Amino acid sequence: MGRRRVIGYSYGIRTLNRKANKKNVGVRLGRHCIDAGIPVTEVMELLGVSKQTVYNWFIGTHTPLPQHTTRIKEVFSI
Repeated sequence: MGRRRVIGYSYGIRTLNRKANKKNVGVRLGRHCIDAGIPVTEVMELLGVSKQTVYNWFIGTHTPLPQHTTRIKEVFSI
């Protein structure tokens, strides 16, 4: 069985996301977006943050601020 190819996300981002702490809402957002094929550009526009911020959340190096966490839960139902 080969690796599943997810369009738009590098193998590195997917791997770091899978290794990150799933209790972090940013990591859960990353898993949701990767699995659903939601582009980073869409996430950054909906949440009003930079692409680098979204990637940092996805891999767990940063945690979303409370106002972003609320918006993430509203928009993405996670």
